[in-house]
Amino acid sequence: MEEKKNRKTIRLDRYLAEMQVGSRSQVKNLIRQRQVTVNGQTVLRPETQVLAGSDCITVRGQQICYVQTEYYMMNKPAGVVSATKDTREKTVLDLLKDAKRNDLFPVGRLDKDTVGLLLITNDGELAHRLLSPGRHVDKVYEAAIKGRVTGQDVDAFAAGVDIGDDKPCLPANLTILESGEISRVRIKIREGRYHQIKRMFQAVEKEVLFLKRLSMGNLKLDETLKEGEARPLTPEETERLKAL
Repeated sequence: MEEKKNRKTIRLDRYLAEMQVGSRSQVKNLIRQRQVTVNGQTVLRPETQVLAGSDCITVRGQQICYVQTEYYMMNKPAGVVSATKDTREKTVLDLLKDAKRNDLFPVGRLDKDTVGLLLITNDGELAHRLLSPGRHVDKVYEAAIKGRVTGQDVDAFAAGVDIGDDKPCLPANLTILESGEISRVRIKIREGRYHQIKRMFQAVEKEVLFLKRLSMGNLKLDETLKEGEARPLTPEETERLKAL
């Protein structure tokens, strides 16, 4: 009994809303309609306090397990926006079908036409650490570039490209995979400025035709994921990210 008293509790209606059973008003109606039980007992008060992860909650006979945090890796496709809601565009959360929580968000943004690794979670502390300007978490991309990329461009990226902001970009590592009328390159940056890679190439008079993010910190894109697919992070991936 003492252990239960010391553990954190949560309102029943909030518990069910966070687990996407419905909106708070819909959940309250379910409770009042005697559709919800806690540890086998029908509960009629939405404000009833329950122990998340301990008490057994059911809705219409189906057990609703509580999940505190979720972590998903998505291979973002082109044509969707990195946002939680958008009245005009499809968002990355619209593609995430198996999530349990209703408070997930993408960590950082990929442009609408950029594909590749996107982390989706509700862990705000982790997101802050990954995106904080002072942390300088590495991000690696592959790109197709209109124009011949040369060693001169490699040197310019290494020195820090001026893209018109208050400060030039931090030094970036540019690797030429193939140089020609359409060049293939790999870029490692340590910032996340608005349209940064596109603006960096514009600064050296070239155009990004295709951009794909391969990694963020020690999290690498699972190449078995098709564009638009997502999967939960493994416990090992999650722990490595938290250890950054």
